[in-house]
Amino acid sequence: MAATSNNSSEKPDLPPLTDHEFKIYNRMADHMNQFHNYFRQCWTRLYKAASTSRRPENLTLKQFLSEGISFAEHLNRHHSIEEAHIFPLLAKRMPEFDHSKGHLVKQHKQIHDGLDEFEKYVRGCHRGEADFEMAVLKEKMDTWGDVLWEHLDEEVRMLGAERMRAVWSKEEIMRMPM
Repeated sequence: MAATSNNSSEKPDLPPLTDHEFKIYNRMADHMNQFHNYFRQCWTRLYKAASTSRRPENLTLKQFLSEGISFAEHLNRHHSIEEAHIFPLLAKRMPEFDHSKGHLVKQHKQIHDGLDEFEKYVRGCHRGEADFEMAVLKEKMDTWGDVLWEHLDEEVRMLGAERMRAVWSKEEIMRMPM
């Protein structure tokens, strides 16, 4: 009897993928990873500055704060698009994307609890309503950084070729957005 995973919708013991098939099944993971790499780079730049109390030499304080605002806006928009257009489709066969109980959606909530405070702080400093302190920025980033990085990696893994082909046909994958 062929081995199956705990998810009853997964297909048992599938044959190896050709390079072409792998590209088809892995395209959502590749596309998502491009977005996630942008978020990783932004986070790293901001967090390094906050951790060392030294902003990048080529940026004024206003420019640095603008980067923080831009990062927050892009991450908010990215998650909004995922939750409105991508996750509902995937949730039909992949429970981790389900709005009511999915692990990845719960991670979004955890991220946004911290991201909202981060964004509020950098916007307030940008407007001159608060004095900017790297230590405060680091404190705000520390509250949600681990879950952000876990999420960025886990979401791409869930969209990987082997996982996707276990629950979707090649034709279905080719019709999916992204």
